[in-house]
Amino acid sequence: MEWKTLDGLQPYLPTLAAMEERVAQIASGEAEEAIWLLEHPPLYTAGTSANAADLTDPGRFEVFSAGRGGQYTYHGPGQRVAYAMLDLNLRGRDVRRFVHKLEDWVIATLDEFNVRGERREGRVGVWVTRPDKPRNADGSLREDKIAAIGVKLRRWVSFHGISINVEPDLSHFDGIVPCGIREHGVTSLVDLGLPVTLEDVDVALRRAFDAVFESQD
Repeated sequence: MEWKTLDGLQPYLPTLAAMEERVAQIASGEAEEAIWLLEHPPLYTAGTSANAADLTDPGRFEVFSAGRGGQYTYHGPGQRVAYAMLDLNLRGRDVRRFVHKLEDWVIATLDEFNVRGERREGRVGVWVTRPDKPRNADGSLREDKIAAIGVKLRRWVSFHGISINVEPDLSHFDGIVPCGIREHGVTSLVDLGLPVTLEDVDVALRRAFDAVFESQD
C-alpha cells in the first residue's frame, strides 16, 4: 500500500487523470494500492446524480463533472481529501460493504479527536449532532455533515474516496446544496472547537485505516 501526501493545492483535472491512470495500473497488476492525501483549490464537483437546481451559485467556483456517485460537493483548502485506490478483487467484490468500510474509516478517524461521527439511513456521508445549536422546528437535534463520501469502481478497483472538513471556509458550501440535502448543515473539526490540523488528521486516517480495512470482519 502506498500512502502519499501531495503538498499544495492540487488542480482537479490533472489529479483525476493521475488517479485514473493509477487505477488502471492497479487493475492490471502493475502497481500497488494507494491512498493519496491532498487539498484542492476551491471548487465544486458534480456526481452522477447531481441535480442542476442544487448548484445555487454557478459562477462562484469552477464546477467539474466528477464521474463518481453522489451529487454536488465542495472541495477546498482546509479540507482533507483522501483518494482511495483499493483493489476490491482482493478485498471482496461487495460495493455496499466497501462504502460501509469507508464510513467506518471516517468514524474511527473522528473518534481519535473524541468526535462522534454517525451514519444516517438515506444520507451518504458522516454526520455529527449539534446539541450546542438551536433545535430543529420538530424538536430534533440539529445535525451537520462533517465528511463526504463518493466512489467509483473500474474493474473492481476504487477511486475518488472521502473528504473530511478540518478547517475549510464553510461559507463556500453556500453555493451548492451539499449532496442534495437542504435540511441539514455542514461543519468542521475546527468549527466544533477542536484545534486540529491536517497533519493531525493524516496520522489519525492512517491509524484508523489499518484498524478498519485490515480487520478480518
